[in-house]
Amino acid sequence: MAKHPSAERQHRTSLRKNAVNKKNKSALRTQVKKLRGLVQAGDKDGAKKALPSVIKAIDQTVKKGTIHKNTGSRYKSRLSRQVSEVKPAAAK
Repeated sequence: MAKHPSAERQHRTSLRKNAVNKKNKSALRTQVKKLRGLVQAGDKDGAKKALPSVIKAIDQTVKKGTIHKNTGSRYKSRLSRQVSEVKPAAAK
């Protein structure tokens, strides 16, 4: 455990930052997971409607410094490609 006052303050700061980053990353992952679910289901219209909000969430997470800029770009690129390649599910 930290013994110096400055180390104790730094530890408290790191815990707060960790909590904020965890919340932001979790929210992002939830939205990405929902979009990927729409892609898997073959819901092209739903996926196209959800994509802008997911891209916005990615950009906000990058801006906050939770994920790296290149990671955000990679997510956006892959998700955009997946949405564009969606083939509607065959009717049963």
